[in-house]
Amino acid sequence: MKKLIPLILIVGLMGCRGTGTSDEKVELKTSQDKVSYCIGTDIGRNFKTQGMDVNPSAVARGIRDALNENEFAMTDEEMRSTMQAFQVELKDKHGKAMKEASEKNRKEGEIFLAENAKKEGVVTLESGLQYKIIKPGTGRTPKLSDTVVTHYKGRLINGKVFDSSYDRGEPVSFPVSGVISGWTEALQLMKEGAKWELYIPSALAYGPRGAGPDIGPDATLIFEIELVSIK
Repeated sequence: MKKLIPLILIVGLMGCRGTGTSDEKVELKTSQDKVSYCIGTDIGRNFKTQGMDVNPSAVARGIRDALNENEFAMTDEEMRSTMQAFQVELKDKHGKAMKEASEKNRKEGEIFLAENAKKEGVVTLESGLQYKIIKPGTGRTPKLSDTVVTHYKGRLINGKVFDSSYDRGEPVSFPVSGVISGWTEALQLMKEGAKWELYIPSALAYGPRGAGPDIGPDATLIFEIELVSIK
């Protein structure tokens, strides 16, 4: 939210003196209209991402009152105490949701890996990492200190793709030591030109913190990885 404050101030400096109600249909005719709308969608997305249950009409009223320098409906102290209580509530809600998601993902991951280990061609290492060789390579094997060039596609165990260098049309370069543990371990077993499918337990991936909006806490991940070359 702090990132949005300068943008809202810019709108104010541009002379935005909205007086309509929050339900009014506003046509986006000018660049100011469009910028204002973009700010609104940004605020809304942030609320949605953070799981914030807000009243859009009250939000719009607050913005209008601030921009128009109206008398506020609450005192500064009331606003401070309200927001402090809300932040505590939001933190508790987020923590509970993360815990529930973590337990769900961990159980589903354990079941998936146990069943996957029985499949033909799947190798399970002592660390818990599983892999299947799609295409063996014939080149060099990278060391921990090397930088490699790879193509990859990552997905969740439900099949949802969350990242793909193939879709972007170009491989990615990175240090072997600079990625998740499951990748680091697998890369040091592969040869240039090889393509493997990795099945990575959460402890060797992003763990309880997850990563971004798609990779939840303690999620088991599947990667198709192609070792293009070693730099």
